[in-house]
Amino acid sequence: MELLTIGEFAARSRLSPKALRLYDRLGLLAPARVDAVTGYRWYHQGQVDRARLVALLRQLDMPLARIAEVVALPGPEAADEVAAYWAGVEERHAVRGAVAAHLRDRLSGRRTHMYEIKTVDVPEQAVLAERRHLLSDELPRWIPAAMDRLVAVAAECGGPSGIPFVAYHAEVTPDSDGPAEVCVPVADARAAEVYLAAAGRAAALRVEPAQRLAYTRITKAQVAYPQIISAFEAVEEWIGRQGLTVGGPCREIYFADWETASASDEVCDVAFPVS
Repeated sequence: MELLTIGEFAARSRLSPKALRLYDRLGLLAPARVDAVTGYRWYHQGQVDRARLVALLRQLDMPLARIAEVVALPGPEAADEVAAYWAGVEERHAVRGAVAAHLRDRLSGRRTHMYEIKTVDVPEQAVLAERRHLLSDELPRWIPAAMDRLVAVAAECGGPSGIPFVAYHAEVTPDSDGPAEVCVPVADARAAEVYLAAAGRAAALRVEPAQRLAYTRITKAQVAYPQIISAFEAVEEWIGRQGLTVGGPCREIYFADWETASASDEVCDVAFPVS
């Protein structure tokens, strides 16, 4: 089979000799032959298609480790992997676009939505809780899964006695991992304590004190990051104007069925305990 010099192969594969040497070191595109004395590389003509595929995948900014996985797959599976990667890119791009719009409005002093702030007094309640350190892009998967687990435990202990909520004990952003805590009020705290001990479940049981919450109600579309930040900031600003102080972690209170709600349906209260 015809052997090509690294320069010839680079020209045919649309990759630079520097890139070819890097891909060789990474085991992504090894030459067919390497001179033991000079270290000079030769490639087979049959390697051109693989090299061109690598070049195209790099144009998608796909990490080299993932490219190695893609080129090792059969065609249909490789196509599915490229589609999955690109869907993730588009999702991240959409989030960045939303962050840019949020920053534009914030820096220009515009507020695209006026929030009505209310207060409510919440009695002391026992809650089942699951806490985790995680980043903002993990929240949409973790929150419903954790709620389902906790609701299942509550069902064994007299049932849920209130509306589930998520408390944020520190910032959860693309760079800050909280922690966040999913909480489900439970009717029978003693039964829950016994059940958790017997079942060896990871959930905790704790008591939420009686408190007053300042909150605003938002739609399903507004729950998305970073749009939800505007709602939290509106509540914080209102608290300051009223001469009140924040008395605990901010929270999202999910009072509606998320799965059946439309984007324009109100599904969540964003709130701060106040004193």
